[in-house]
Amino acid sequence: MASHYASCMTLFLIFPYLVSSSQIFSEGYIRNMHEQWISQHGRVYKDAAEKKMRFRIFKKNVQLIEAFNRGEDKGFKLAVNHFADITDDEFRKLHTGFNDSLKPSSSANSTPEGTFFKYADIKDVPSSIDWRDKGAVTPIKVQGQCASCYAFSAVAAVEGITQITQGDLISLSEQQIVDCDKDDYGCNYGDMRNVFNYIIRNNGITTEYSYPYTGSQGPCQYNSTNNPAAKINGFQFVPRNSEADLLKAVANQPVSVGIHSTDYQFKFYSGGILNFDCGTELDHAVTIVGYGTNSDGIKYWIVKNSWNPAWGDAGFAYLIRDYKNPQGICGIAIYATYPTI
Repeated sequence: MASHYASCMTLFLIFPYLVSSSQIFSEGYIRNMHEQWISQHGRVYKDAAEKKMRFRIFKKNVQLIEAFNRGEDKGFKLAVNHFADITDDEFRKLHTGFNDSLKPSSSANSTPEGTFFKYADIKDVPSSIDWRDKGAVTPIKVQGQCASCYAFSAVAAVEGITQITQGDLISLSEQQIVDCDKDDYGCNYGDMRNVFNYIIRNNGITTEYSYPYTGSQGPCQYNSTNNPAAKINGFQFVPRNSEADLLKAVANQPVSVGIHSTDYQFKFYSGGILNFDCGTELDHAVTIVGYGTNSDGIKYWIVKNSWNPAWGDAGFAYLIRDYKNPQGICGIAIYATYPTI
């Protein structure tokens, strides 16, 4: 497992470039920046034409980030990261992967959406909670160039509820989901409810150590002789478009959510509380692992992503809570689900 985090931690130490609000970069500076970025990220282009094309994308993104950071303070910053030389279509295809139109082949012990929400009657919740501090969140993982965010989101929620109910934080296997969950589509896309259904039908999920992540889909290597490290008996949905209900759920356990991730402000986010006119077309899956309020009284969600520690705030993001529309920022309150034990 150590090697799983080594490369991404190297990236975190070297990158991202935080584009200062006082800098305006010249063409030469950006070209030199690109050369350093290529070296430090190990990028290999097939020929001079591709390098020229990738530089154009890199330059556009650097200028976009520079202009954002130089503008009016919006409460969060952007930085050049490992997505800086890819197109929006490539980003969507390789680094997202949530599709909520997929229907499970078996309902297993799932609760049909909208029929029951076990936290509905809760009246009081803590003013803040961070499941990382309570030992219910594993280190940031890396989905790589595999659209398996749905697996990482769901597995993080299972890791969380397992620790909360049983006391042990166990890193579970996303690769088992990518290879073996036939209701989803491996490195193409998937849905967290299908992951939960698979874990229920399969009578559990094994550890990441036993079935390590490869970043690609292969034959299922799990069989009945494997000992499951965690089990769930069902899952439920948070009522749609209700941050108040979402708060009740997160106060009790990490929650899997779909979000819109392809706006540049999210893609290149590097810290602060995200607050902008984000889209609500859900294309990515993450896990809410807490919430709080900063010293200025701004409420936020704490989100665990799967894009490695070089992205965001050491792999996490803070998104404004109690947003101006009921869907929540980036649609965070549209599709939220959690496993039950």
